[in-house]
Amino acid sequence: MAAQTVGNTTGPTADSTPVDLGPAVALSCRECGHRVPLGPVFACEECFGPLEIAYDFSAYDTEELRKRIEAGPANIWRYAPLLPVPADVADKPNINPGWTKLVQADNLARELGVDAGKLFVKDDSGNPTHSFKDRVVAQAIEAARAFHFTTLSCSSTGNLAGAVGAAAARAGFRSCVFIPHDLEQGKIVMAAIYGGELVGIEGNYDDVNRFCSELIGDPVGEGWGFVNVNLRPYYAEGSKTLAYEICEQLGWRIPDQLVVPIASGSQLTKIDKGLQELIKLGLVEDRPYKIFGAQAEGCSPVSAAYKAGHDVVRPQKPNTIAKSLAIGNPADGPYVLDIARRTGGAVEDVTDEQVVDAIGLLARTEGIFAETAGGVTVGVAKKLIESGLLDPTLTTVVLNTGDGLKTLDAVAGTGLTATIRPNLESFREAGLV
Repeated sequence: MAAQTVGNTTGPTADSTPVDLGPAVALSCRECGHRVPLGPVFACEECFGPLEIAYDFSAYDTEELRKRIEAGPANIWRYAPLLPVPADVADKPNINPGWTKLVQADNLARELGVDAGKLFVKDDSGNPTHSFKDRVVAQAIEAARAFHFTTLSCSSTGNLAGAVGAAAARAGFRSCVFIPHDLEQGKIVMAAIYGGELVGIEGNYDDVNRFCSELIGDPVGEGWGFVNVNLRPYYAEGSKTLAYEICEQLGWRIPDQLVVPIASGSQLTKIDKGLQELIKLGLVEDRPYKIFGAQAEGCSPVSAAYKAGHDVVRPQKPNTIAKSLAIGNPADGPYVLDIARRTGGAVEDVTDEQVVDAIGLLARTEGIFAETAGGVTVGVAKKLIESGLLDPTLTTVVLNTGDGLKTLDAVAGTGLTATIRPNLESFREAGLV
């Protein structure tokens, strides 16, 4: 593919420096379709709609592409021909996330009343910093290189902060990330350990995000790549790789149903985009699928809008233990509603108590310790099955996007079965035989 040029923008790339981002050819507005050259911009200059990557896949032969993917590395770069990255991406210093396990969850299926062999958990806790955020940051790093940024930054509910810190350290970038000051201690430590600056903001995630939007327009933000602001179109494409992997791991087949957590909503929308791309490329059969969104009741603006039949998502003030999903004004909320309705899915929510129960259920049935977001998806899947919205006879994939070690506070009541003296009599008295 021919190298593209950077469009008009602010910062160090406000010129015509050639940029090689593989098959990516432009930025396209999701609302009006207006196109601009590739660059570190995220909003349409015509209608202020969100920009996303447009590609030219016309030169690809389906079978040759399939062989190339299957011969690729066991990480997201096996899908480099479908991502906004240069052809030599695998040779650059990167944390190389992806190709995480797709677990056939028959024990969980029995508990939930799902047919054997039909329920799977996509366990993305196996990524380098133990969350799916490594996927999106890996993409953002390549855009940051292309646009000559020197500092990598983000607003984060926790997982993204750690992913940015790790990826920046590996790639040789300075990092400075911003989080709500009251995040789980485990996530604070994991974000700080990589040596970058970690700044707590008094307020919730939406307050942090507003601050970052101000910083990006100030001279002090010169040379900064905010992965989920001015690099957002590139960053968001990392979520597509979840769709690619799930289908490849199922034998190049789209699952009938997917249950996906909602924070900003970007992950869900990009999974749908990835499925649509696989269909258009002929890598999978074009068949119906349903996408279900999952939220915690204490931060459920998209679920509330879905249930009320609204197209507009009304912001909420978050109040939930599922802090990685606690975005009260989700940018992609309206698009999530469109996808849920178009595919015949739904958006549902569960209480914090149900989240904790679901974390325990997944752990004791499949040996997967999920963070609170995983408890949300498993809890919502259970609720959808009980209500008849999710068909227990169809192939279903539930996403776990992070490791439970990051959210230990949520299950702090879990502990010893018994304390005994070091002898058999005490063991028998405890009723354990």
